Amino acid sequence: MTETARDDDASLADRAYRLIQDDILNGVFSPGEPLRLAALKDRYGLSFSPLREALTRLSGDRLTELASLRGFRVASVSLDEMWDLIGIRTLVESEALRRAIAGGDVDWEARVVASFHALSKAVEKHEAVEGQFDKALEDRHQAFHHALISACGSPSLLHIAGQLYTRTERYRRPTLSGELRGAGGPRDVMKEHADLMDATLKRNADLAVERLAEHYRRTGELIEVGLRRAAAE
Repeated sequence: MTETARDDDASLADRAYRLIQDDILNGVFSPGEPLRLAALKDRYGLSFSPLREALTRLSGDRLTELASLRGFRVASVSLDEMWDLIGIRTLVESEALRRAIAGGDVDWEARVVASFHALSKAVEKHEAVEGQFDKALEDRHQAFHHALISACGSPSLLHIAGQLYTRTERYRRPTLSGELRGAGGPRDVMKEHADLMDATLKRNADLAVERLAEHYRRTGELIEVGLRRAAAE
């Protein structure tokens, strides 16, 4: 196989990975649902090889799992796993945030402010069009949380934080669709983000970590309500 062919295969596998991941995170595929290669081929217009590679990678992310001899299926969900993920994510990001506050420079501060501004603008636009899911908004949301810890100085911490973000998003997006709008909901999420940014830029590590933990705890509580409601239906 030529180097160009290998690059093309890798590119197709990456595309398959992103497409399937997005559909799992957004609740298009339900927990436990079989992921048949033939059906995925029809949905995405990709061949079996990159799809199989993508499903294997997603298994490593714990978003898919092998179902005996039946191939892959969407990984199951549970309240215990959700709270475990939120707890570990809080632990990891709290340490990363403390390091970023201690060592971040003016460029880091600018990234935090710019990412919050971009998130605010995306929220305003989302409110105007009132959509079920807004990828641009979710991307801005992720970018803000990443910017907060981006100066931690540890690629390993950032990698783990990214993995945990993806796994917790699987619970948040389908359950709390539209919560970032902050309009008429049970909480003002943008104020929580603003307060978190304020404490971070003031270099008050204890307060910033406290606000980060409270932000994730409140998200977890709302996810739990949504999951229990869905289970009762």
